[in-house]
Amino acid sequence: MKMTFIGATHEVTGSCTYIEACGKKFLVDFGMQQGEDIFENIQVPTAPGNIDFVLLTHAHIDHSGMLPLLFAGGFKGEIHSTTATANLCSVMLRDSAHIQEFEAEWRSRKNKRKGEAPHEPLYTMDDAIGAISLFVPHAYDEEYEVCEGIKISFRDAGHLLGSSSIKITLTENGETRILAFSGDIGNSDQPLLRDPQYINDADYIIMESTYGNRTHNKPLDYVHSLAAILQKTFDRGGNVIIPSFAVGRTQEMLYFIRQIKADGLVKGHDGFPVYMDSPLANEATNIFVNNKESCYDEEAIAFVHQGINPIAFDGLKRAVSSDESKLINEDNRPKVIISASGMCEAGRIKHHLKHNLWRPECTVLFVGYQAVNTLGRSLVEGARNVKLFGESVNVAAEITQLPGISGHADVNGLIDWAKAFENPKKFFVVHGDDDSAKSFTQRLKDELGADAYAPYSGAEFDIISGEITLDAEPVLIPKKKKSGGSANTYYNDLLAASDRLYKLIKQNDGRANADMRKLAEKINKLCDDWQ
Repeated sequence: MKMTFIGATHEVTGSCTYIEACGKKFLVDFGMQQGEDIFENIQVPTAPGNIDFVLLTHAHIDHSGMLPLLFAGGFKGEIHSTTATANLCSVMLRDSAHIQEFEAEWRSRKNKRKGEAPHEPLYTMDDAIGAISLFVPHAYDEEYEVCEGIKISFRDAGHLLGSSSIKITLTENGETRILAFSGDIGNSDQPLLRDPQYINDADYIIMESTYGNRTHNKPLDYVHSLAAILQKTFDRGGNVIIPSFAVGRTQEMLYFIRQIKADGLVKGHDGFPVYMDSPLANEATNIFVNNKESCYDEEAIAFVHQGINPIAFDGLKRAVSSDESKLINEDNRPKVIISASGMCEAGRIKHHLKHNLWRPECTVLFVGYQAVNTLGRSLVEGARNVKLFGESVNVAAEITQLPGISGHADVNGLIDWAKAFENPKKFFVVHGDDDSAKSFTQRLKDELGADAYAPYSGAEFDIISGEITLDAEPVLIPKKKKSGGSANTYYNDLLAASDRLYKLIKQNDGRANADMRKLAEKINKLCDDWQ
């Protein structure tokens, strides 16, 4: 029995682990690398057609997104997941394929103008549909024998609808070993979803560390904070635009708005419309409703048993077609528009920003993390002007944030999950950036007295002997130089800093003259030093 670590090693995305046991070769997750790629990953050490099956923890693309490519390469085995994960993947993998094909078409047009070869998509819609056809859905907490010697069960990880930790029992030549893959462990007290469920028995635990060196801030009174923003914006005749991730965060926002409407927390705007403008979010919302009995927490289920859909309400309008999306901005009533993408990098949200950013009565409300070098990050940091569809748009709307309810457990939640195991032999720490993975590995050693190890891609482990047979070294991916040799990332950071400085200056309007003079002197000195 052998386990090889492929992806999400000292990085947060691209989860993949390869296992050979009981005469079978299989993967746990096969996710897409997203964002900046720091370390080189090895390839899966066998052809796709030789993979017997895949076990999938949940539907997020950084865990599932390469399954269509596996299918395209000749994989025809089964993909085992929870029922809700299979349902979500039927939507999300098709959406991912659409993005791959759209980007390839766009790049091909550019290449054609340059006289270069067309750009091929990573995979096609047919590949996604082929991968979707291979899913075998399972209920939580039911043991299933995949083949002789390999049994699996899925435990609710509380991270996303259908998310799971996977317990794998391997028996070969009279030797039995139990592996537990955490998947992404959810945060406690989230709306809609149950808290993470623990696993007690395993020899070897492969555990995420996304927030392995951080704790979450105390949650806001989200309902009343959101209601106050709606009230203020509607009173001045504006719209509230919410860039939101289509799966998970959008459904949470619907949950909160339903409560706001039920409790009458927004005065004078009875029946205010809420537009959900994202085909993916619409399909995902239906999947949430269809999987309520197996995935909702006690509070959400209590609503269901009262005949209340906790993510639906009067005034909720779903826009599916592009024509329906365009009509939203012809509705002159103050309203809420929830649209993807959550960081404003693509999708219909950009059209709604174009129609509303220049209006001082409107509010753009961010409810999730905004990565560096995204449009969302620029707006949060005080950009005064942005480019949308090649046009310059003035930012006059109020830009504000409500800290997102994190879908990931913080370091304390991770430790609690790890403590549930009785006499584990070893922890393998994955799915965290370099600092987080190292920090959490040390914390497992210090607090639990655990044998813990954070592998790099290519590390190999003998499951029977319990020995690391190959301790892989990190291989850094060389940074690509921009044309002209400029450090473009740092220049973007400088521009972001200038926007932040401008925001600081605007916030000082009305302060004591002495304070404003001091700030002006410091800015002038900084300019003098650098000129």
